[in-house]
Amino acid sequence: MYSRKDIVMAADVELLISYFALSGDVFPLGPTEISPFPFKDRVEAAARAGFKGFGLHSEDVVHVRDQIGYREMRRIVEANGIKYLEIEFLTNWFRRDEKRQESDKVRKLMLEVAAELGLKDIKVGPGFEDAPADVPLMADELGAAPYGTDIVLEIMPWSNVRTIETGLAIVSRANRKNGGLLIDIWHMARGNIPYSEIRKIPSQFIKAVEIDDALKVAPVPDIWEDTIAYRELCGEGELDVPAFLREVQAAGYSGVYGTEILSAKHRVLGLDEMAERVFRSSMAQFADL
Repeated sequence: MYSRKDIVMAADVELLISYFALSGDVFPLGPTEISPFPFKDRVEAAARAGFKGFGLHSEDVVHVRDQIGYREMRRIVEANGIKYLEIEFLTNWFRRDEKRQESDKVRKLMLEVAAELGLKDIKVGPGFEDAPADVPLMADELGAAPYGTDIVLEIMPWSNVRTIETGLAIVSRANRKNGGLLIDIWHMARGNIPYSEIRKIPSQFIKAVEIDDALKVAPVPDIWEDTIAYRELCGEGELDVPAFLREVQAAGYSGVYGTEILSAKHRVLGLDEMAERVFRSSMAQFADL
């Protein structure tokens, strides 16, 4: 479906494969979030497909670290020409209750990974309860990571940061050099945010971008099930991925692009097929930009 010509035309674009797009038959908040595939096999499959970035997960990285250690992980990453690593997913980082204790443990781990392996970014989530965002509190608590790592706050339609205005208010008030927003086409679409709204974000606050695809009308009523099981490869759904990319580029973004495919039918494929399908379908979206 996607020709080698598409790959050549978009040769200046670098892609990062997000954790759950190449972790096998696991999904967010499932019985386990640890990949059944060895770390080395996943990194090699990503590199063979053409990816320059690779996604990590806090639970999985502990499992891999305890098996082979950071030194071997770093060797595998470098041997395969992977330039960008990201890690997900920090939640409850702004809370003032018992949930903050567990969040701080995860944050400590992520900063450890940043020091040992180097990270492009740490993905952090908004709040998932009914209370509206406390912008001053979230801005104060957003924090910053050392080691050249960005902290990226993701806008999500079922959260307390469901609009660009709220997300931008938080990161603008925090005003940290390595703090900003993660813009995902799926969340924009399901949140009914026009792609043109991206131009409201100053370029220094767009720290990460993710692409995927979906049907315009959700195939299931539950938005959580929709997001973890029914995303599509770019070009195989009904979203206008190139239009989204044009707005992102018009806003001044020129970094690596994440590819977040959360799909029940995708995650049961073999490693090479998963990686190749995500790379080709994603890269094809840049062909005519």
